[in-house]
Amino acid sequence: MKTKLILSAMIIMFAAVGLQAQDKKKKNENNLETVEIQTSAVCGMCKERLEHDMAFEKGVKSVELNNETKVLTIKYKKDKNTKENLKKAVTKIGYDADEMQAELKAYNALPACCKKDAAPH
Repeated sequence: MKTKLILSAMIIMFAAVGLQAQDKKKKNENNLETVEIQTSAVCGMCKERLEHDMAFEKGVKSVELNNETKVLTIKYKKDKNTKENLKKAVTKIGYDADEMQAELKAYNALPACCKKDAAPH
């Protein structure tokens, strides 16, 4: 009888922990926002640089650059960051972000193949 009681208590405890984990996951998914930013990226090196560097921005969960359209898609926690801050981060890497121009120092530090006037390759 005592064993059944302990076993029942353990089952209830594990079920409660499982429900809490599901609620937390659902809350995190509701807190995510997706933003698309038009960039001046040109090549595969641009893609690697942007995806790598933007992954370290606060709250960013995923980053993907479409080389054909030059659109950077970022999923981030909306309570940790904003679209404007993410656009500023892109400009600090050396690329245009929508209407914002790349920071000149960062742009000048890009390899020649990553400059705006470079031919797509």
